[in-house]
Amino acid sequence: MNEVFDFIINSRKAFIKLIDGLTIEELNKIPDGYNNNIIWNFGHIVVSTQTLCYVRTGVLQDAASVKFNEYYKKDTKPTYTVTEQEVAELKTIALESIEKIKEDYANGKFSSITPFITATYGVQLNSIEEVLITTIGHDNVHCGYASALKKYM
Repeated sequence: MNEVFDFIINSRKAFIKLIDGLTIEELNKIPDGYNNNIIWNFGHIVVSTQTLCYVRTGVLQDAASVKFNEYYKKDTKPTYTVTEQEVAELKTIALESIEKIKEDYANGKFSSITPFITATYGVQLNSIEEVLITTIGHDNVHCGYASALKKYM
């Protein structure tokens, strides 16, 4: 699983590099015909992995304690202008949360999981390992959306 965690971290670093090259206005811009923006896609991956890992395994009762969850969870869209401070915090959480998940995984914190079918891929995930492997694909789908949105800048 170390390779999976390394790949998630490296993918997130690539996403951070993409957003580092943009202004706060560009990160918040919602192009005509779209319902989200680059920073929403980034924030979405940050909250989704934490929610799936901690709520689906019963470690957390619900996602209320996942910072920024209410703004970036599934089926949300941007409702305010994200600040540079929030962008910086999301970048920090993007990496630190994976390190924490890696530590908790090593300590056996995710011993059980409530199986669920993903909205993105329509497949059932039955273990924390499957959640983490799927995180790679999910993160990269949203990085791809962000890259496509960048063409409108």
